Amino acid sequence: MKRELTARPARRFARAATALAVAGTLFAVAGCTAGGSSEEPAGSENDAGSMSGYGVDKTFTASEPLTFSMLWTDWPETPIKDSWEVFDEIAERTNVSLELTNIPFSDALEKRSLLISAGDAPQIIPLVYTGEERQFAATGAVVALSDYEDHMPHFQKYVDEWDLRDMIDNLRQADGKYYMMPGLQEVSVPTFTLVVRTDIIEEVGAEVPETWDDLRTVLEKIKAKYPDSTPLADGFEGQSMLNYAAHAFGTVAGWGFGNGTFFNEEKGEFEYAATNEGYKEMVEYFHGLVEDGLLDTESFTAAVEGSSTVLEKFAAGQVFAASGANGTVQEFNAALEAAGAEGYEVVQIAPPGGPAGQIVEPRNFWNGFMLTAEAEESPNFIALLQFLDWLYYSPEARDLLRWGVEGETYTKGADGSYQLNPEYSLDAFNINPDAPTDIQKDLGYSNDPLSGSTESRALKESYNVPAFVDYIDSVLTNRTPRDPFPPAPLDEAELEQASLLSTPLKDTVDTNTLKFILGERPLSEWDAFVSELEGQNLQGYLDLINGAHERYAAENG
Repeated sequence: MKRELTARPARRFARAATALAVAGTLFAVAGCTAGGSSEEPAGSENDAGSMSGYGVDKTFTASEPLTFSMLWTDWPETPIKDSWEVFDEIAERTNVSLELTNIPFSDALEKRSLLISAGDAPQIIPLVYTGEERQFAATGAVVALSDYEDHMPHFQKYVDEWDLRDMIDNLRQADGKYYMMPGLQEVSVPTFTLVVRTDIIEEVGAEVPETWDDLRTVLEKIKAKYPDSTPLADGFEGQSMLNYAAHAFGTVAGWGFGNGTFFNEEKGEFEYAATNEGYKEMVEYFHGLVEDGLLDTESFTAAVEGSSTVLEKFAAGQVFAASGANGTVQEFNAALEAAGAEGYEVVQIAPPGGPAGQIVEPRNFWNGFMLTAEAEESPNFIALLQFLDWLYYSPEARDLLRWGVEGETYTKGADGSYQLNPEYSLDAFNINPDAPTDIQKDLGYSNDPLSGSTESRALKESYNVPAFVDYIDSVLTNRTPRDPFPPAPLDEAELEQASLLSTPLKDTVDTNTLKFILGERPLSEWDAFVSELEGQNLQGYLDLINGAHERYAAENG
């Protein structure tokens, strides 16, 4: 389904007097720097509609009305509406309308892949996370955006200000170019971690755990006080907890397993994560929790019809710590309130440390975008780059996409604080819940495909509860992000070969990790498990990855 959304002549409310001014004369941009813009003679084949003098802190406005096509993922909780004001605002400020091709959230990755592979995808592909671009880059289906960074001054500014250049370089593929523009985060903290009942921790005479060993001690005390409980749970088939725990054990696992490799700094090469000592220690740790009745095994397995959810167990006082994100805290609070609980306090805590130290995941990007190869042939290609630079990276657009229109839906204090006006709500974050108009559901602001991809720390904190701000502080103060692994980009043929090798290896790891943790396979068979991986041509897979790493290092110094 395609839907074109354009500006309407009438606006629901008067615009604030402080609306940003639009820049004037028009010509093509080239070689923009973080401080402003550079010029090149007009008349390039692909600069039609571009803005003259576009640069940092300027609102992009096309020199003629333009329409760009975009792939839009429909969230089930917030179905898109033709009446959404956000698209009117974008068009009014930029002279750009968006023609949307809609796909459902449930199978968005598959639908996206089919559209791109068939050459039927729109120009703009949002909601792209790092790594997802590799298959499309290898086949030439998407644009090498590193060739056009000079046309994106806001992007350059915040890459430099937030010290992200090394991370950007890590996106480069086998040809030395990168093919997606990521969402930039001034501060990056793990989204999923432990959510705990601190009132119960205090009740049993313990403190909020700083390490996984500390957590075991806390769980033992809770189990002694509440013998019918299994105090720790995941709720995501173990994938979430293993993901954030792995870093503290010096490995990768769960959602973060990726291609299964882990860079060994001492050896200067990649090893297979599931065969390193840290992975074994992690599995032994969680197996011990299961053995002592401290970990809810049901939360580590696929959902069973009729089984209780972690939310239900948390509300019933059967679970007191579980995997979750900021929104999980609100869900647990609501469930406890509905259950009649009193005096409870639910807090998201920094991921515990472990044998590898107080280590958490590396600084990370949020979702960004790709451009399909056909976009590069458009006579409006430079204008498209300028528009996306404004939309994804300018503070003006980021405020708009999150909060709406200043002076209409929200006000901004002299200290930079944001305040949603009382007639508007943002139910997703429990802000003004009784107000009649939800800026997300009714107006399209704070939508998932666009808002949140690039954020300053102040903007991130503006819509989150104070407890989440405390969580950010605790991670930044008391935890160290693991260094990212060095690049090992594969070419098209290698990607296909790596996929054929890595899939059965990962299947073996997933199956046996769960069996070891749940006690369905004895830990005494660990060496046999490693041998099984070796029998699936593990060494050939590692040779492929390490060969790509050595080649990239040789070519890029």
